[in-house]
Amino acid sequence: MSSKPATRTERDPLGALEVPADALYGVQTLRAVKNFPISGLAPLPAFVDAVVRIKRAAALTHKDTGRLDARLADAIVEACDEILGGAHREQFVVDVYQAGAGTSHNMNVNEVLANRANELLGAARGVYAPVHPNDHVNMAQSTNDVIPTAIRLAILGELAPLAASLSALRGSLAAKGEQFDHVLKAGRTHLQDAMPIRLGQEFVAWSGTIERAVRRLGDAAEYLRDLGIGGSAVGTGVNVEPEYPSRMVAHLRAMTGLQLRAGDRIQLMQSMTDVASFSAALRSLALDLSKISSDLRLLASGPRTGLDEIVLPAVQPGSSIMPGKVNPSIAEMVNQVCFQVVGNDTTVAMATEHGQLELNVMMPVIAHNVLFSMRILRSAARTLDELCVQGIEANVEQCAYWLERSAALATALAPRIGYAKAAAIAKESVKSGELIRDLAAREQILPPEELAKVLDLRRMTEIGVPGEDDGRSKMEDGSGSP
Repeated sequence: MSSKPATRTERDPLGALEVPADALYGVQTLRAVKNFPISGLAPLPAFVDAVVRIKRAAALTHKDTGRLDARLADAIVEACDEILGGAHREQFVVDVYQAGAGTSHNMNVNEVLANRANELLGAARGVYAPVHPNDHVNMAQSTNDVIPTAIRLAILGELAPLAASLSALRGSLAAKGEQFDHVLKAGRTHLQDAMPIRLGQEFVAWSGTIERAVRRLGDAAEYLRDLGIGGSAVGTGVNVEPEYPSRMVAHLRAMTGLQLRAGDRIQLMQSMTDVASFSAALRSLALDLSKISSDLRLLASGPRTGLDEIVLPAVQPGSSIMPGKVNPSIAEMVNQVCFQVVGNDTTVAMATEHGQLELNVMMPVIAHNVLFSMRILRSAARTLDELCVQGIEANVEQCAYWLERSAALATALAPRIGYAKAAAIAKESVKSGELIRDLAAREQILPPEELAKVLDLRRMTEIGVPGEDDGRSKMEDGSGSP
């Protein structure tokens, strides 16, 4: 018969509970664990780090002002440093879906730090002396200013790794654009034949799309640099020393290397729209990434019954029943990640709207969804880059095959023979299967040399009227202007 796990008795205003003897967390954390057995999802590391950094900055600030005894402050700081170094991570146990505002998570951190600080000072866990979770670790703080500040710090801290992953993907797309610049292919609009484009131009355009997405993220992140720490319960700063907000920002800036500012504490407590705007930028990125992934899947479709214009790296067998089948697995994964991010953003938007008066109590779900989106987008972009884009090859012959059969090539004839006649040629080409080039030659609609110039496929992929001087020579010698 197994023995009962050792416990210690702790009390809060609601009564006593038996807390595991080896736990660094305490009674309020355990009460939250019992109240919210919802998802089994623990807080994301970036969020834990952000809250711990706030506690560390607070201890240093109160040591500076003399409000907190230096011995206690140093013990709290040491406990924070252990956690930031990777220790005690299993002690953060409150479910993502919890009571409003994040009080449970805030107290989880307060209790862990208090117990560990007391151990460092030679005291036992659960005694909360000389360091108390509320009186010392949470000094001059409220969940209501800690959690929104932590969300901002966590997002800003995770932005650089996400941007780096996206920049690497952008670079690989640009490199493929250069590699495939010579590959002429059919363009497609409405999934129907359209004018020629170079495969490289498609990749360069995707590269530019990612670059713009990164800039949008950076623009949205600027609003997150304003911190409301020091607002305390309702933003007014009750129980907070006047120098506390500026000192907190200075310590957090030194700790993180981030450019941070003290903001309007009441406004920043009431509104989560800055975070919602960043989430919307993540959604826009997801829409772009998903579209690119879907395009890759279309271009690689086949290999016999699809477009087959590019070949994606084979990363795994594609079927449990069809031998030799290889699927666009990485691109499919990215699509799924992007769908999740769009759903996360919807949650953030609804939670942002649902704040009332002085506080948005839906912050826990906002924090989780934004940070989770950043995590999976970062991983998806890196995987798409390394296991897919870098290994893409062009099927030059297939691109040329489809291009010559595009009915849209008749568009190049329209300036010479008129839209109606060009449309008739296109219609006849589709009906008979004869190439536009051969049909136009047989019909002798233009002299052979002129027809060859008009149907120069490479020239069709640049600005200008097919068969005519596009003015580039004049611009190059300075006699014309763009």
